[in-house]
Amino acid sequence: MKACRWASLILTLALIGSLVAACGSSSSSIKDGSGSNSGLEGELVIAGNGATVETLMKDEIFKKFNEKYPDVKLSYVSGVSTDIVAKVTAQRGSPQIDVTVIEGGEQEAGSIKGLWEALVPAQIPNMSKVDEQLKINDNSGVTVNYTPMGISYNAKLVKEKGLPVPESWNDLARSEMKGNLILTEMSSNFGRSAAIMLAYANGGSEKDMAAGFDKLKTIAGYMPTFAKTAAQLQQNLQNNTAAYTAWTMARSIVQKDQGVELEFVIPKEGANIVPNVASLVKGAKHPNAAKAFIDFLLTDDVQTLYATKLFYNTAVNVKLPEDTAKLLDFDKSKIVKFDYGVISDNTKKWLDQFNKEVAPLVGQ
Repeated sequence: MKACRWASLILTLALIGSLVAACGSSSSSIKDGSGSNSGLEGELVIAGNGATVETLMKDEIFKKFNEKYPDVKLSYVSGVSTDIVAKVTAQRGSPQIDVTVIEGGEQEAGSIKGLWEALVPAQIPNMSKVDEQLKINDNSGVTVNYTPMGISYNAKLVKEKGLPVPESWNDLARSEMKGNLILTEMSSNFGRSAAIMLAYANGGSEKDMAAGFDKLKTIAGYMPTFAKTAAQLQQNLQNNTAAYTAWTMARSIVQKDQGVELEFVIPKEGANIVPNVASLVKGAKHPNAAKAFIDFLLTDDVQTLYATKLFYNTAVNVKLPEDTAKLLDFDKSKIVKFDYGVISDNTKKWLDQFNKEVAPLVGQ
């Protein structure tokens, strides 16, 4: 009888010990909405730009992330930044996207709508390495790379036609540009940035766009149409139907790398930078995996990939190959810091003004 009691007591203690051990194991591992306590699991959905950005994500960044977190299934949704913000807005309350990596202006627009969770630096250790000038308001996201805006020109065409080498944003409104220029419309970040810089070049800013619109009205007469996408800019530059455009240094270098004789200049008035910002969608289904992924984008390996494969400047200080570092170097004192809050508040009004006052003047 005593033996039975002892056996029962030992069994009870063993069960209690197992439960304690299980609780300890559960509290020390990261659960990610999947019910598993074995680490990061589940399907993480990332949304960002397509083309070369999507290729780099799927072919290299995802693979490297899965070497560290093999139980996380990664999916990618490609699109332009404005469309991604629209998708996240439409999915509010039941998000299908966990992380977005989009341009700074659109990220700010999403922030005003309350689409992003504030990032806690202690949970994303590599945030501490990001350059202070690249910090995002209220930590609603983190800059993972950037590139400066400016003017690109086909050096071969410019020489053959005796056209001017651009030095100022106002050069886009010179009469020699007629038939040789392509810009995107105001809904594009490239077109919007060019318009704002045209305002800066003539005493205005994003807070006073009158001069920028005046210059756009002149420029409209030089082109058969404003391009709707960067792909149209790229096509016109590649087939030599345009000698000049306004877009980023990264895109210019990519095209030059593919054989188009493009040169890139930051005009004397300066230029804005275009940051790509990673954000955690509010209510994301896999927040822990999302934070791990955002942190991973700031590692030396991924930052180096951004620089060497896409020609983006890095958000953190990493040692790049000498030729890449030289290629991406530019005068940082010429950076013009835009107020993205002002831009977000006025974008709709600017689009309406562009469509009413500028677009009808194309080709005239």
